[in-house]
Amino acid sequence: MQPTTDPPVEVAALKADSFGRIALMRDGDGTFVRRDLRHVPLWLRLPAWLLARREARALEAVRGLPAVPQLLRWDGRCLDRSYMAGAAMYQRPPHGDLAYFRRARRQLQALHRRGLAHNDLAKEANWLVLEDGSPAIIDFQLAVRGNPRSRWMRLLAREDLRHLLKHKRTYCRDALTPVERRVLKRHSWVRELWFATGKPVYRFVTRRILMWEDNEGQGPKP
Repeated sequence: MQPTTDPPVEVAALKADSFGRIALMRDGDGTFVRRDLRHVPLWLRLPAWLLARREARALEAVRGLPAVPQLLRWDGRCLDRSYMAGAAMYQRPPHGDLAYFRRARRQLQALHRRGLAHNDLAKEANWLVLEDGSPAIIDFQLAVRGNPRSRWMRLLAREDLRHLLKHKRTYCRDALTPVERRVLKRHSWVRELWFATGKPVYRFVTRRILMWEDNEGQGPKP
């Protein structure tokens, strides 16, 4: 079958910030999501390109796994990934849905076995509730790849799990196991170092320079 030559058209704008514009697109093959860097301010083009390249490499690492975007194209200006119909966790909260969190944990384990830590799962906007109620993970701009058996990657995987358990505590508190409660109470040195050093810088840059509202994952307000 010959590839389609129909030019893509924008269906809806999903998000726009200093690091690119994200839109739902459609071409002859169907719908997909595009991160477009062509309108990024000149002084932010390098970090925007580095984040998009990181996401492309992360998606390549998890190619074929269910409930994560599939990389379609990355040409240095636009990153196209498959579209998954659903809503962000904060838009469709999985209250009392223990099955959601069980599947989400298995999904995390699959990512970690591929040698990938997501690193941004505290944000509810990065967890989807698909149309059938199952979980999906998006936005791999901060993902880290490495040997899944290394101490560093095991530490990052544990932080991913802690973030998932924090959401479970919010929506299924009574279902937390004793082991999960202990995981939530134990803070790694990575977290402590981030809050002591990186977090203040991040807040200054995003809130004072880029004028973002960092609500840790409920996404931008309408």
